[in-house]
Amino acid sequence: MGKIPYFSQNFTIMKTLFLSVSLILSTFLSLAQNRALTLEESVMGQFSTFGAENLSRLSFLPNSENYIYLKDQTLIMGNAKGVEKPWLTLESFKGFANAPENLERMPAFQWQDAQNAYFQDKEGRYYLVNFKERKVTTGIKEEGDGTVSDYHPASQRLAYSSKNNLFVLTSSKAIQVTDQPAGIVSGQSVSRNEYGIEKGTFWNDEGSMLAFYEKDERNVSEYPLTDYTTTPASTKNIRYPMAGATSEKIRVGVFNVANEKTVFLELNSEYNDQYYATNLAWSPDNTLYVVWMNRKTDECKLIAFDPQTGKQRAVIFTEKDDKWVEPSQPIIFIPGQPNQFLWYSYRDGYHQWYKYNTSGTLLGSMKVAFEMTGWKGFDAKNQYGFAMGTGSNATESHLFRIRLSDMFTEQITRVGGVHNVSISGSGKVVIDNYSNLNTPRRIDLMDMTGKIIKNMLTSKNPYEGVQISSTELLTIPSKSGMPLHARVIKPSNFDNKKKYPVVVYTYNGPHVQLVTNSFLGGASLWMHYLAEQGYIVFTLDGRGSMNRGKAFEQAIHRQLGTAEVEDQLAGVEWLKSQSYVDGSRIGVHGWSFGGFMTTSLLLKSPDTFKVGVAGGPVIDWNLYEVMYTERYMDTPQENPEGYANADLTKYVKNLKGKLLMIHGADDDVVVMQHNMRFLKACVDNGVQVDFFTYPGHQHNVRGKDRVHLMKKVIDYLTENL
Repeated sequence: MGKIPYFSQNFTIMKTLFLSVSLILSTFLSLAQNRALTLEESVMGQFSTFGAENLSRLSFLPNSENYIYLKDQTLIMGNAKGVEKPWLTLESFKGFANAPENLERMPAFQWQDAQNAYFQDKEGRYYLVNFKERKVTTGIKEEGDGTVSDYHPASQRLAYSSKNNLFVLTSSKAIQVTDQPAGIVSGQSVSRNEYGIEKGTFWNDEGSMLAFYEKDERNVSEYPLTDYTTTPASTKNIRYPMAGATSEKIRVGVFNVANEKTVFLELNSEYNDQYYATNLAWSPDNTLYVVWMNRKTDECKLIAFDPQTGKQRAVIFTEKDDKWVEPSQPIIFIPGQPNQFLWYSYRDGYHQWYKYNTSGTLLGSMKVAFEMTGWKGFDAKNQYGFAMGTGSNATESHLFRIRLSDMFTEQITRVGGVHNVSISGSGKVVIDNYSNLNTPRRIDLMDMTGKIIKNMLTSKNPYEGVQISSTELLTIPSKSGMPLHARVIKPSNFDNKKKYPVVVYTYNGPHVQLVTNSFLGGASLWMHYLAEQGYIVFTLDGRGSMNRGKAFEQAIHRQLGTAEVEDQLAGVEWLKSQSYVDGSRIGVHGWSFGGFMTTSLLLKSPDTFKVGVAGGPVIDWNLYEVMYTERYMDTPQENPEGYANADLTKYVKNLKGKLLMIHGADDDVVVMQHNMRFLKACVDNGVQVDFFTYPGHQHNVRGKDRVHLMKKVIDYLTENL
């Protein structure tokens, strides 16, 4: 073959060079297109700017196989086969008889059945809607101070509060239910929202009787909160019962609308602060069931009461535990079986449901070795119940079907992830809305075999075009023998040959789980922003955190800050074994119980952490509230050694790293005295720490000020790592 002419050689070289430059340029442009997150959008935009696509107001209609969702101010209706059509436009709804004027958007309907719903307008007026008759009925208007608002649509009655007293508004008049002096609060949540208590009023099915809480706080110590917005500064006193001290006294009243009289239940032989009343439930025959629990929290009783007289009809059963009982959900009556109900407990090691009759006979129980977490309803024939649970992977949430005859349990959702479901009235069709580490959101219509009838939505990646860190979920060993779930976030340009500083984000307290197989692994977006600044961000759920069963949760009993610290340090040991971790540059951050953990780790393992930022930290459990603390620690009088060991002022001399403490100036949950006591100990021992407070904020910093908070946290970590 002859020699290639010069011009041909030159062309070939130029072509090769052009292709190489083009490839480099293409790669550069591809990287350049992925813009960096800003701190502000990472703090404020996770569920707005970067929220996964969704179907607004998606749910099955009650007792129906039809589902609806809102799209462009039009309600779309679909059936069990996934066939959809526009059902109601905003303009069409405006044409209903007596529809309110000037509607700008489709109301948020609260459905009573497939043809009837109600909604509330901006002025607080209630409206009832009959879609079959295309008619709107104007109801009552919101009253009171907004502290209590409990509307019963069938009777069109509203329970509300004014100046800590309870009222009932009917279609004809307002009735004052209580008239109590200052220090007694009616109709509001009690026991600082512990033990499943979320509200303070409970209508029976017909709306003829209203059960309500009343708490007498007059013997509870007043705690001062300072308002610095006034000149001079002023004081607001709250009632704050600290561990071992006098607590609030609880009563349960029942108001009869017909005769306008109230009776109070005979809960205890004495009216004192040595018991709780929780998980109120009305039966189909209008018996009121209450879970009574002693203040020591090692015993509870399910008691049936006559709402007409307030007298006990029967103690259905008693449950005890050598550490603590924790009733957290009311009993659930089985439709069509007025004398049978479901009881939620972790007496056998994991939260599950037990079937009882009203005589107290145990009829059956689930046999699962994992946590069941929430009830979803029954099928039309009342042969099956539906509930959520973790399944074999505690980082997930799945739908389970329970055969009520023998409580046999089967898992319905199979795809790994955190599922949230809606179930049709027949119990045969499911809307499955889930995410996992690799799926922002997917919504499927499926049957009870798990077969997908229709994919309703698959969200695109909301971080397309954005530099986003990678997330890994893993399980690591611990000294206790219980494997621990953890999450590792690495920078998008991670280089396995480099050594990275680490920030451990922790909570590790009761009723909280941080590591989940959901999109981003359950992490806050600011953690990804932090990782993009060149950090490894690590989180571990140690003993004491939720969804791992009774033994895992109760390992902290009488010794808060012991098992939890041990498990977090096991996580650090794992980190140090990774080639890419710089073990000399490890920081820690957490808030509330996580602030307690952050401070504990710095003081109890001072050579491990170079820096910590403790937000809203508990420092001394003697200063924290009765209802939370005594469950885990008993009283200070009963457990002085446990309280002393958890008092972080005793470890101040150990501090070697840098510590920043942050607190809301108006915190009514972890009061400012925790910080003051710790700072005084630092002064007494010649120990330097940093402190910052956020005026006008309570237990956390919310709104636009949160950007300032996270900048302060990240700047402090960066300066010291």
